[in-house]
Amino acid sequence: MKRLLVLGTIVAVGFVMLSAGIIAQQAGQGAGGQGRGGGGAGLGPIGTIQKVTDRLYMIPGGGGNTAVFLTANGVVIVDTKLANNGQAILDQVKTVSGKPVTLIINTHTHGDHTGSNVFFPANVEIVAHENTKTNMEKMDVFKDPANKYALPDKIFKDRMTLLGGPDSIDLYYFGPAHTNGDAFVVFRALRAMHAGDVFATRGQPLIDRNNGGSGIAYPQTIAKAMSTIKNVDTVITGHTTTGPLKWQDFVDYGEFNRLFLVHARKSLAAGKTPEQAMADLKLPDKFKEYNLQGGRGGPGGNFNVIYQELQNK
Repeated sequence: MKRLLVLGTIVAVGFVMLSAGIIAQQAGQGAGGQGRGGGGAGLGPIGTIQKVTDRLYMIPGGGGNTAVFLTANGVVIVDTKLANNGQAILDQVKTVSGKPVTLIINTHTHGDHTGSNVFFPANVEIVAHENTKTNMEKMDVFKDPANKYALPDKIFKDRMTLLGGPDSIDLYYFGPAHTNGDAFVVFRALRAMHAGDVFATRGQPLIDRNNGGSGIAYPQTIAKAMSTIKNVDTVITGHTTTGPLKWQDFVDYGEFNRLFLVHARKSLAAGKTPEQAMADLKLPDKFKEYNLQGGRGGPGGNFNVIYQELQNK
């Protein structure tokens, strides 16, 4: 689908800053979409582009981490941060490539990952999971007919491969977690993956129930990704600004969410409140650096969300 060419135009989409440690809805999101996940990272101004591996870079800050992939015919970017960051993204891209941006992939609907879609011209194709497109269509910014061009042009259901050869990008969907449209973006030849906010940081994830997220499905979704995606060494997270992590960190994150859910089930069955469940949560020592604060539902953390989901089953 060809969209009207829009050059150098940035739509101001206001957002409410932290409330109880979580970004509230971005004004352009609507439908209850929450802006980000992950322990307070990624909210400052855009940082300097960082090399991840050959032909792959990461731009931190200004919202979610943006991946920059240099291909034979242009530049692919994954996630466009909050609104008004398009030019800053492009300025960083220009420090590593003189080629144009030809493709955008959105890992999910949130405005800190889709907010600057509107900056890029109409001949830049946008790709996302089918549920992400549905969720984006509910956001105020994309309800505006003038911004329809910034919605995904191409969608996928379970798996899709973009480009080819050494430029191949594999997109996967394994079910709900952070939202119901979380895409895993694998740069096949580089043994690297962008995990979006399914793996935002080392800590409690944001489970966006309004956009189909699920604390019950979360560990299963990661387990499916672990069993299906092969030959990945490096993982760009949704909001860790200090650089990429390792595949083992992703594996550990799946275990963390599984243990969290197991404890939620046992605590609920024992009649404990979410706050009590959080207070007596015991995790292996390897999770000692994980952020269990961050305002995830207050003292009860994600147990509040998971309890509600378990009680409504």
